[in-house]
Parts: sequence; C-alpha cells; structure tokens
Amino acid sequence: MRKKAPPSLDENGLKDYALRLLAARALTVAQLRQRLRPRAANPADVDRVVAQLKQYGVLDDRRFAESFSSARAASGQFGRSRVLAELARRKVAAKVAGEAVRQAFQGLDEDAMAQAWLERKYRNQDLPALLAQPSRLAAAYRRLRHAGFSSGAAIRALRRYSEHAGELEGLEDAAPSG
Repeated sequence: MRKKAPPSLDENGLKDYALRLLAARALTVAQLRQRLRPRAANPADVDRVVAQLKQYGVLDDRRFAESFSSARAASGQFGRSRVLAELARRKVAAKVAGEAVRQAFQGLDEDAMAQAWLERKYRNQDLPALLAQPSRLAAAYRRLRHAGFSSGAAIRALRRYSEHAGELEGLEDAAPSG
C-alpha cells in the first residue's frame, strides 16, 4: 500500500511548515530548501519563503555553523576535520564553515582533546596492552582520524601507550586511493 503524498502547500503554508521545521531543529538554507521543495505547489515559493526567513534572521548559515562548531568543539568528541566535513554535508559554504570551525577550535589543545577522546573510548581497557597489537593500534589510529583529529595529534596521543605509534605516520600515504 502506497503512502499518500503530503498535500502541496502555497507560500503561506510553506512558511508555516518551514517555521515548524526550524522550531524543532536548526537547519541550513540548503537543508530547508530540500525539505520544502517536495511540499511546494509552486517551486518559486520556496525561494521566496527562504529569502523572507533569511531577512527575518530566522535562517542563517553563519550562525548555524558557529553554533554547530562550538558545540562540537566543546564536547571534545570531534576534531576540526570531522566538524568541517559535517558542515559540508549540511551544505554550508566552505568559507563560512572554515571560519566557524577556526573560531570554535581557537585556543583548544588538539593533542589534549585526542588524548581525552582515546581515554574515553577505551576507558575500561588496558590501553598499553591493547595497543601492543599492531591491528588494534591501527584501528585506534583510524578511529581517531575518523573522529576528525589530525594525524599528528592521533599519533602523539597513541605514543603515550605504544612505542610503535610512530610507525603509523605512513599509513595514510600507503593506503590505496579509491
């Protein structure tokens, strides 16, 4: 049984729908456009609604990026590159995202963040024993990199527990590119 398509909305209906979406969660301009398009009776209404919301200050990619970056930096769970990638996935302009991430991570010690992340993720395990295995060491390095920490910060954090962490430096260069 097919699900019934939602009714098409005029400009006022789209604005109300957009405000309900924004009340529930902060969205970027691109995300809001993507959600409004399928509901619009007239595609031109989407652009008018987005322009009005931007004019009213309800929709602002710069403010979204700043808030998003600050929250991610403060949590300590993500490094710069992960936050930048998430903003890019949400279609925030690269320049806006880069500036927001730079401000959010300014003054933060990436090495300390990577160290804290490693200790939190492996809190109930004996890290020196675990990271003595090359496969586990490489997996921990990949997890740190996936969390957005630089290669240098990841290796420096791992060096506290394994003398072989320095061998990971060529790991990304040796990996086949797809």
